[in-house]
Parts: sequence; structure tokens; C-alpha cells
Amino acid sequence: MTTDWASELEVRASTASEFLRNRLAYEERVCVTSSFQAEDMVVVHMVREILPRVPVLFLETGYHFPETITYRDRMATEWNMNLVVVEPERTVAQQEAEFGILNQTAPDKCCALRKVEPLFRSLAPYSVWLTGLRREQSKTRANLQTEESFTLPTGQTLAKLSPLAEWTTRDVWYYAEEHGIPLLPLYEQGYTSIGCAPCTSLPFDPNDPRSGRWSGRKLECGIHLQAT
Repeated sequence: MTTDWASELEVRASTASEFLRNRLAYEERVCVTSSFQAEDMVVVHMVREILPRVPVLFLETGYHFPETITYRDRMATEWNMNLVVVEPERTVAQQEAEFGILNQTAPDKCCALRKVEPLFRSLAPYSVWLTGLRREQSKTRANLQTEESFTLPTGQTLAKLSPLAEWTTRDVWYYAEEHGIPLLPLYEQGYTSIGCAPCTSLPFDPNDPRSGRWSGRKLECGIHLQAT
């Protein structure tokens, strides 16, 4: 790592932290969504320095890797995290009995039932939603802004903040290392974007970290798309 790059990242991290402090100074209804991937852990780390008891929303789809759940529980305990586990209306067994295995036959519907609807419902009490989204993650996120307005299906509008919008993967990993943040062990197995186990594989395109998601059938689960 060059000195110039380290200095640049230090400035970037300082800028993100200052943005959050200024933006959250007078906000009371704030939450962070976290899949417990690296960038989400960085955002949670930054926000908890300002709001130690900020609610951290985790979508429990019932299809996660066991490693993800183990890591989630470990970090929630170690950080004394205000973890909010968001669950769908149907259990996995109920959904599969009613619709079959949707992650194989209709992944959009599966994501809608187990991610999108539960999250949008759980965001209702809040006015500010923080994410770990970055432009580099996908072409669908290329125009991501640090702050955007997001409208839920109910018509309620939230401020959606993505303080790492301009960060690279290297920035995220260096920040985690500098602040002693252990990362999800699945990265060590070669995964670069980690969601539900049935819909996550090792990336087949080294230039696209999300190429291992949904077998290339889609790029987004839908939680970051405006309601229509």
C-alpha cells in the first residue's frame, strides 16, 4: 500500500464520518440495514460511533449460509449491537409448501416475499435508512448518490444514506483491517458477494463481484429499487 493511497483513504474515511455526524446530529429515527458483509460492517462501525444503539436490521430469509448466521451472532454479541432480525410472514416450510422452491423457479418472487416486503414493512418507523451500498459493486449502482430520497410502497419517504458510495473494495478491506473488524469467513473461500446460500456461488467473472449471485439471472434482490 502506497503512502498516497493510505492518505487518500484516511481522508475518505474522515469525510464519510463527518458526513454522518453532521447528517445524524438531529435525527432520532435512524436505522442501518446489514447483510453482515464487509461494507455493511464498516458502515455499522462508523454509525455506532455516533449512535451506539442504532437499530441494525438483518433480513432473516431462512436461506442464509450457516457461516453468516454464526458471524452475525458473534458480532452482535461482541459489539453489543442493537440487532433487529426481520422475518418474512411465511416460514421457509410454509412458502415451499405453497409455492414450491421459488429460489429455483421464480427468484424475483422469492426475494419479494423474503426480503423486499419484510424490509419495506420494517422501515416504516424510521426516517433515515443507512446502507453499505457502493457504486463499484454493480452497474445497477453506478449512479448511486451518498444521499437519496427513497419512497416506500406506502408513500412514506425516507432519506437513504450510502456513505461509502465512492469507496472501492480495497478501501473497505483496509478500513476493516485498520479498525480491527473481523470479516465474514466466507470471503476466505472466494466469495465476493454473499446472500442466500441457494442463490450465491463463487463469482464466474473476476471483474464483477456480484456475478455469483442468482446464477447471473438478475443483479438485484429488489430492496434497493424504488417501489412502483
